[in-house]
Amino acid sequence: MVFQAQSRLYSDIDAIPAKKVALLLGTVKRLHHGRINRYFKYRIDAAVQLYKAGKIKHIIASGDNRTRFYNEPKEMKKSLMEEGIPKHAITLDYAGFRTLDSVVRCKKVFLQNDIIIISQKFHNERAIFISDFYDIQAIGFNAKGVSITDDIKTPIREYLARFKAVLDLYFLKTRPKFLGEKVEIII
Repeated sequence: MVFQAQSRLYSDIDAIPAKKVALLLGTVKRLHHGRINRYFKYRIDAAVQLYKAGKIKHIIASGDNRTRFYNEPKEMKKSLMEEGIPKHAITLDYAGFRTLDSVVRCKKVFLQNDIIIISQKFHNERAIFISDFYDIQAIGFNAKGVSITDDIKTPIREYLARFKAVLDLYFLKTRPKFLGEKVEIII
């Protein structure tokens, strides 16, 4: 995954090519003790940076909303708008239950096949791997990471998620939990 994605990952706003649409991958906004999740904050910061630099025109905020008390897309939209992103430039994907769902739905539901994926580097590597499997032209913009000394759990989870991605794509033929009707994004 690392080798496959390395030439399509960007951390420099000046170096990344412009595309019309970005897929912002979700995560929880607040941790169990109430503090802001830095993964969330840094992803929002990256999306705002891309938009304000004119590198993207629209953001698909994709995440989980498993209960009325847990809604990643809604929290992302609220945070994006607080940073000056206009409402008309944001589309919510409420069925991005996992990375595979978000990537596949971006193509099959939102009809986007040429995107910038926004997340941390480790996550972008896996998302690009999935994108390649589905013939999606994707590059990644790496949000600031969180030090392993501050978060050991996520790297371990990512190792397992990569193994699961290979199983899902090549052996289990896993499909998104929900596809639904097509949604046209007007830019």
